[in-house]
Amino acid sequence: MVRKLTAIDLFAGAGGFSLAAHELGFDILAAVEFDSMAAETYRTNLVERLGAETDVFNQDINEVDIRGFMKYRNIKPGELDLLLGGPPCQGFSTHRIKDTGASDPRNKLLMRYFDFVSELRPKAFLVENVPGLLWKRHEKHLNKFMTLAKKHNYKVIGNAPIVLNAKDYGVPQNRKRVFIFAVREDLASQDYCFPPEATHFSPSQKKVPHWKTSSSIFEPIPRSLYEKYWQDYFKVKTKLTKRECFDLLGGLEFGGVIAKDDPCNVHMQPTAKMVGRFNDTPLNGSREDAGKKHELKCHSGDYKGHKDVYGRILIHLPSNTMTTGCNNPSKGRFVHPWRNHGITLRHAARLQSFPDDYIFLGSTTEQARQIGNAVPLNLGTALINNIKNSLLKISYFRQNVA
Repeated sequence: MVRKLTAIDLFAGAGGFSLAAHELGFDILAAVEFDSMAAETYRTNLVERLGAETDVFNQDINEVDIRGFMKYRNIKPGELDLLLGGPPCQGFSTHRIKDTGASDPRNKLLMRYFDFVSELRPKAFLVENVPGLLWKRHEKHLNKFMTLAKKHNYKVIGNAPIVLNAKDYGVPQNRKRVFIFAVREDLASQDYCFPPEATHFSPSQKKVPHWKTSSSIFEPIPRSLYEKYWQDYFKVKTKLTKRECFDLLGGLEFGGVIAKDDPCNVHMQPTAKMVGRFNDTPLNGSREDAGKKHELKCHSGDYKGHKDVYGRILIHLPSNTMTTGCNNPSKGRFVHPWRNHGITLRHAARLQSFPDDYIFLGSTTEQARQIGNAVPLNLGTALINNIKNSLLKISYFRQNVA
């Protein structure tokens, strides 16, 4: 009988990484998450509903007694198969101006993650973060982390962090993130193929399937809107003919209608002024397309930044990145494709490839934060399944050679 692989999830959030690992058969021994509502979302879905035998520690990771933690879960150094984690990324965010994030205390949490690596000695570990981690201003943090890995006898696969885009793995969202995957050197003699090969491709490539479009999480576009899509966007901004436009819209993948009793089927209630703005925003349009009368003072003159705010989600492409402000149209391109309000929390969760039975808890702001911070399920599944197969090969090799 093959034993279940084990994992621990640090900075677990609402459970994106853990849900992927659980569905792949991992025994998730513990999860650590500081945010109380995110921890409750994790516990409610993974432990109570899905039956994961996971101890959820809702506490500051800096206050966790790692050796006491290991003793409590009866984990000996070297036994754990996989350590997961996405240290809070705000300090490394590409939205930070100049060097404003360089001294953010949250950056030190990347080092705290490694405290767990050094004590647990897992067979492998996987870290997720934003691309800003690779910026020059954060070089000392990344270099220190990489040096610690080498010092503690871990081989970083690829010898460097790897940037992946979620849309290449069946997530209907353009979302780039950095991953660091390392294996303990006594196990690193095996050939590791990480990251896994992409499963979805640009329509310009001959490979299929193509990237999933944002349409896949919305109900079908009313046929009566095809003409408006043609006039508002495709006629003006593409070389498609009207027939090609209609064929494209009719051939898109669509999702089911969200259940009325889904507690995440809520959106920000727009003011009358916002409804007017949305009504004047063309289908597939951005804030610039809504007209001068809706122009904010901070966007006046030659200012060309923040074009996505108050924009409609582009129906025929993977969506823009879901952020912690995904329920607020003033924070990005988060307006419903054709209705005059923002997307619902369930739409945002679907764009992160969470199933509809995964319920986020807390205020709408807290839920949006959990959704925006999560590792998309389809991406997490692709990565962890790749690692699982490698770990199982190691286990098989050891048993048969011994």
